[in-house]
Order: sequence, then C-alpha cells, then structure tokens
Amino acid sequence: MEEIKLDVQVRTAKEIGTGKSKGLRNNRFVPAVVYGGTQKPTTIKLNQRDYGQIMRKHKGETVLFHLNVFEGDKKLKDYTVILKEEQIHPVTDDLMHVDFKRISLKEEIEVKVHIALKGDAVGVKKDGGVLEQILWELDIICLPTNIPKSIDVDISPLHIGQSIHVKELILPQGVKTKHDPESVVVAVVAPKAEEEVVVEGDALTEPEVLKEKKPEEKADAKKGEVKEAKKGEAKEEGKAEKK
Repeated sequence: MEEIKLDVQVRTAKEIGTGKSKGLRNNRFVPAVVYGGTQKPTTIKLNQRDYGQIMRKHKGETVLFHLNVFEGDKKLKDYTVILKEEQIHPVTDDLMHVDFKRISLKEEIEVKVHIALKGDAVGVKKDGGVLEQILWELDIICLPTNIPKSIDVDISPLHIGQSIHVKELILPQGVKTKHDPESVVVAVVAPKAEEEVVVEGDALTEPEVLKEKKPEEKADAKKGEVKEAKKGEAKEEGKAEKK
C-alpha cells in the first residue's frame, strides 16, 4: 500500500479548545491530533475538502497517510500515520475531529480490513438459497506497506448448506490474522418456509350490528311497556281484593 500525501497545518494555542474548534470548522478546517510513538501529540488542522476527497476515493479501505506538517509556509515535520478514529456529529453527519496514529513502515501493525465477496453463489442463483455474510471485516497483522485494500472471497462455488471459514481465506503474502480460524465468514442457507396463517371459521363471521330503533319503534315499545305495567298493577289489585 502506498502512502497518500496530505499537507496539514499545526494548530496554534489560540486554535485549541472546544470553542476554537467550532471556528476552525466554520472556516472549512477539521481539528485533528497525531499521537503514538515516542513523540508528544501534535495538534493539527486538515483542509476539509482535501481530506474528504481522499476518504471518498478510498472508501472502505485502510488509508496510509504521509502527513506533511506545516506552520504557514514552513514545513516542520512529517509523519507516516494511519487513521485511528473519526468523530462524526450524530445529527448533521459533519466531521468533527480526526485522530491519527504514528507508525513505522518497518514494524508490523494490526488493522481491520474489509471483506469483499466476489461472484454469485450457485446455491443462490440456481437453488434459491439465501446468502448470509457473518464477518464483514478481518483483523490482520502485517507491515503497513503490505496492507491490502480488501480481503477478496470467491463465493461462486457455494451451494445451500455450505460456508467459508476464516481458515479457508486466501491472504496476501506477508499478511496473517489472529482471528478465530473456525469463524464463519459467509454461508448459503435454505430459504425460510412461509408460515401459513390459519383462520378460524368464527373469525370470518361478521360481527352483529346493533341498529338504533326508529322513533315509531321506540313509541310502540313504550306503549307495550305501559300496557304490561297496567296489567301487572291490575293483577296486584285483584290479589289484594281476594285477601
């Protein structure tokens, strides 16, 4: 992997702090820090546009930077670094801060590399199976110059019920991994059967609709109630007379 050159400016004391960082971002700079190794951390600022173009071009890759640190027009130092962390605003998705880590080109480092699936699995294409990717990144160990853009995995031969494990991956020369060799990277599984929805006969019965009685029906019902009440009173009176 080649180093990508990026010119940055050292931050002055007046440009360090939460409030100052906001001012930098308003001027299209991104506050950043370089740490690691035997040297003290270096506070810098990046040109937002330059950094963004590099990261878009190498999206999904581990980027190796060669930082040229300037103070105005004067070059102070240069570092070989890798991106350690980006802080993104949770609402606006704006880049808030970047952390870089100094490294040596002569010492192995451990990084995460994207796993790229290649081809169409026969179990999916011909048999209607479902492709499930379990592992999306692989932890690798190598010299910085040997970091691959991705770990490519050919899934074409996979039938339903077959999978590819970490131990079956073909790693580039000079690259190794500490990852569990038995971990599944990708598999082709049978499609899930659709569940039948059983509808009970009663469930299809339309609910009874209670309609409000018409005014004339209400009147007839009221008359009936009065008649029944009078009959009841007459019976009670008859019983009383007999006694």
